[in-house]
Amino acid sequence: MWDIFSFSFWADFWQTHGLWLMFFSAFLSATILPGNSEIVFVSLAAPKVLVGSLLSADIFWLVFLATAGNTLGSLTTYWIGRWFPKIDSKNDRTLWAINKIQRYGAITLLLSWLPIIGDVFCAVAGWLRLNWLSCLIFMTIGKGLRYIALLFFSLPFVS
Repeated sequence: MWDIFSFSFWADFWQTHGLWLMFFSAFLSATILPGNSEIVFVSLAAPKVLVGSLLSADIFWLVFLATAGNTLGSLTTYWIGRWFPKIDSKNDRTLWAINKIQRYGAITLLLSWLPIIGDVFCAVAGWLRLNWLSCLIFMTIGKGLRYIALLFFSLPFVS
């Protein structure tokens, strides 16, 4: 019988399904839904860092699945942006994002990992019909570098 209110149940669940939780947390965090995949990432990376396996396959898969989930979430926002009708809004944040993406193109999606404005960048890139493959490449690079940086910046706090 599962006792979902016990600590041991959640500890076992976390150990068994941690990579799936990372993927789905990263995916949902990159969509319009609120989320914070960084907390999940650091909590899954910390035990592996504590045993000294920073360059292990476990860390590789954690970074890979976090990046893949986050990138697919942003790509979902990109495709939703393609459905948007012409924007009549005078929202400063939206106009700023449109201006930057029109000026710099898909390379602005290196910043798609930023909270709030990153989602706007992805949606506007879709709305402007930027090439999806170049958008995917820049999203992946930006999000991958973010998780690698997060891993190294969290080292002093978990060691």
